[in-house]
Amino acid sequence: MKCVISVLGKDQTGIVAAVATVLTECKANIDDINQTILGAEELFSMTMLVTLDVDAHPFNEVQERLTEVGARLGCQITIQREDVFRFMHEV
Repeated sequence: MKCVISVLGKDQTGIVAAVATVLTECKANIDDINQTILGAEELFSMTMLVTLDVDAHPFNEVQERLTEVGARLGCQITIQREDVFRFMHEV
């Protein structure tokens, strides 16, 4: 299953590593990644396109684990199914 992950929060060491670790443990593959630091406030923004193996780890489990990492890091981490993401952003 293709999914879009968005991360937003204050820049700090370890954000990419923490998200990538969860994805690795859940047998997910990172297909594409884009990240940037916004403005003087050093706001970290990252968007990933990933492929989940939902037979190994269901979507809800991955979502819960990413939410836990986000809470620990003080970041907002959201994951959406790619089809839902595309539907929501159609013009």
